[in-house]
Amino acid sequence: MAQHSRTSETETTPNNGCNSGLTRRNYVQSVAAVAAAATTLGAAGTAAGQSDYERIDAEGQTITVESGDTWENKLIDMTTGQDIVITAKGSDWTIRNIGFTGKNTSGTGSATFGISDSGGESSIENVYLGDGTGEQNGSSSGHGQTAFWVNPDHAGHIDFQNVNIQNFADNAIYGSAPGTGGGGTLHIDSCFAANCYVSHFRVATEGSKITNSSVLVDDEGYQGRGIWAWAPGPIEVDNCQIEMNGQNTAIEAGANGSATEVKVSNSDYGEEAGIAENAGSTVELGDSVGTDPEAVIPDGVPTDAEAAASGSSD
Repeated sequence: MAQHSRTSETETTPNNGCNSGLTRRNYVQSVAAVAAAATTLGAAGTAAGQSDYERIDAEGQTITVESGDTWENKLIDMTTGQDIVITAKGSDWTIRNIGFTGKNTSGTGSATFGISDSGGESSIENVYLGDGTGEQNGSSSGHGQTAFWVNPDHAGHIDFQNVNIQNFADNAIYGSAPGTGGGGTLHIDSCFAANCYVSHFRVATEGSKITNSSVLVDDEGYQGRGIWAWAPGPIEVDNCQIEMNGQNTAIEAGANGSATEVKVSNSDYGEEAGIAENAGSTVELGDSVGTDPEAVIPDGVPTDAEAAASGSSD
């Protein structure tokens, strides 16, 4: 499949921008069109013997999760060298106990998960994407695989809990697009992201928050921002550890000439990486905010693919 070239630093027009529903949706549709077999919920892969999860080989397929569906206990094998796209849409769906083994080396520049909720409450729980992407998957300009991309049409609420994302060539959770569209909210809780490019947790809408989570940058390969808040905000950050080791910015507010507000409490951030306030944005440091972070993997976050798929890390 051809590289889907895009720029992750800015919001742009619907015909060109990575935050545009048109561009990303068209990409996902093109993936489905050229896949050897499009796969619907629960129909892909082979049973994993005596284990309590299903093994699915990445073969360029698209798996669709729709309103009311629960997609769970899957081990995704990325060592095939091919891509897989999981699209969740509608409302009140659940994705849980999903582990990816092997690096994503497809080089397509897509998103592994493309998600939105049309007006209800959906959840993503206990997911391991810690093996990252291959070097050919992205470049220093940020053209590469995103772990989770939130569609601009997202109008409901999505909870992320116990998710582990590491070494992705683009954003770990790219959740700023609803700020220009549906206005839906995200709550990232008890999650871990490390050594991704562009940013690790990126959100935009009022009511969105990041809690009890850690960001770690200890690899010079992909030094993305720790938390990046886009307009309109405000965004809440509570009980987080953002350890940047001097790379990029720990907390960045505002982009593309639009201001936002970030409210931080009970957290630590790397002082040497610091805080950036763009276009009149403000980062308000509240109670118990320090500059001595220790980014640890929160309790309950899976540390390998099989633990995630089996649900043993719950």
